[in-house]
Amino acid sequence: MADRSLRGSGLGAKSFEDETSIEFAPRTEIGFDCPQGHHFTRTFAEEAELPTSWECPRCGQESIRSDGVPMEVKEEKPARTHWDMLRERRSIPELEDLLAERLDLLRGKE
Repeated sequence: MADRSLRGSGLGAKSFEDETSIEFAPRTEIGFDCPQGHHFTRTFAEEAELPTSWECPRCGQESIRSDGVPMEVKEEKPARTHWDMLRERRSIPELEDLLAERLDLLRGKE
């Protein structure tokens, strides 16, 4: 049984298929410029939504497209605090009742 193991080929994602009859999807190459002066390109499928920024592979800063497409401004949500999340679940009178109960427990009335 052990004699018939896969000899001569390693385990993993090796494919023994021939790529001659494969037609790749149409692609487009987009250039990006980093604030540090680095230029690099990335390849995307033509039908893909193209990003307006990309992280520079050399320094990690945010790079913009070199073809002049303006960066899209993302709408920032305000940070939700503990109080905001609590107010979503309880009303002010409910919170006042809970506070009174907890204060009574702490004061040793129960």
